[in-house]
Amino acid sequence: MTPEHIGRYEILEEIGHGAMGIVYRALDPLLDRALALKTVSVDLAGDEVEAFERRFYREARSAGRLSHANIVTVHDVGKSDGVAYIAMEFLQGRSLRVMLDLGVVFPPDRIADIGAQVADGLAFAHESGVVHRDIKPANIMVLDRGAIKIMDFGIALLPSGSATLTGRVFGSPKYMSPEQIIGRPVDGRSDIFSLGAVLYEMLTGFAPFHGGSLDDVLYQVINEMPAAPSSCNKRIPAVFDFIVAKAMAKHPDGRYSDARALAADLRGYQDLKLPAEAAPGTRTLERRAIRRRKGEVPPTPVPAPAAASEPARAQRRKLLVFVGAPAALVAVAGGAWLASRLAQRAPAVARPVEAAKSPISPSAQQLAGADAPSKTKETAASVASAPPTAASHPTPGAEAPPAALRAARLGLAITPWGEVFVDGRKHGRSPPLNEISLAPGKHVIEIRNRNFSPYRRTVVLEAEALLEIKYRFR
Repeated sequence: MTPEHIGRYEILEEIGHGAMGIVYRALDPLLDRALALKTVSVDLAGDEVEAFERRFYREARSAGRLSHANIVTVHDVGKSDGVAYIAMEFLQGRSLRVMLDLGVVFPPDRIADIGAQVADGLAFAHESGVVHRDIKPANIMVLDRGAIKIMDFGIALLPSGSATLTGRVFGSPKYMSPEQIIGRPVDGRSDIFSLGAVLYEMLTGFAPFHGGSLDDVLYQVINEMPAAPSSCNKRIPAVFDFIVAKAMAKHPDGRYSDARALAADLRGYQDLKLPAEAAPGTRTLERRAIRRRKGEVPPTPVPAPAAASEPARAQRRKLLVFVGAPAALVAVAGGAWLASRLAQRAPAVARPVEAAKSPISPSAQQLAGADAPSKTKETAASVASAPPTAASHPTPGAEAPPAALRAARLGLAITPWGEVFVDGRKHGRSPPLNEISLAPGKHVIEIRNRNFSPYRRTVVLEAEALLEIKYRFR
């Protein structure tokens, strides 16, 4: 039931729900002014209430100091009948989340403009000592007149459940930076990473990190780079690949040093001169972002001995979870749980650690080894898609191998993109994946795009034959 009043404010109507509470359109009778009133509901034990209130008012005061054209103005903060609230300016427009969910396709110029305005607001906040920590489409308001406003400064630090406040990490997993996920201190470069993820979604229509479960998403954020935007949307200028890759570098030192630099590149994207390493032809984020450039990605895990026994490997995994995991890995999942899942998925052998400046502790480095897992998957994909070897093309006079050992090939041409599963096992995304080598015989092919119903097909592959699947999601 909608209340008639909260504090001195007269409630006119409910205009939205959020994870933290409800947003109302309200009237301030003292100034005869309409505003948005956001309640913040929490479920805390008695000894945590005081800590929450101190944090709540501290963050609200920080947000209230921010007076900028691209940041929502905070007018008041208070508590009424046990409900904390923030009174903000009332905006006429829609959130970027709503627009993307409605299928709005933005042209490159508008994407650059939206991103630059958000970066302007973030730059002002960072220079004022305030980090947002939860940049995502739902917190970006697109006004009817075209201006952009960032909402909910400081809200990401507030708890939404009954667990302890100590060591908690808050944010939206699909847009959080790696250092935020593993519970390390964050600065403005964490917001830059999140804005890069938002840019990616505007460019392609889907978030850069998504999967069937929370730990899949978190694993991707820490370890993997998504396909370049231009490989998913051919109408996107390749320069956006460079901008997004730099904004979303796994290590903070590899990103834009400040949000103003990102805003400048977005506004001047048509004339931006790319470095040689980002020249046309280098069209995937993977090939640029996982290179071992100084400070760009966290060091990889220390390699395990090649001849280690299974008990020894199990012992190392236990040690990684018990000793190396940060005190609070992720509030939404629980630190120890996620650490164990990541440790189980980490490769057994990785490249040696390189000397690089990193604020991430050794235990976190093992969780956040961006190169090793993605390199493993890249190698597996290249092996799977490699042309038949001499074993499948014997020299004259040699005994031909059994048909079961001669690989069949599955060609792929998927539009706009799709995650490819064969017999339930994920092989990668097409494009760029365009061919898979498989054992001859019957296989179940499934191609998934979260925006459409999946495509399923059962095929029978013959040895050394090529079968092509061409499919367009509609």
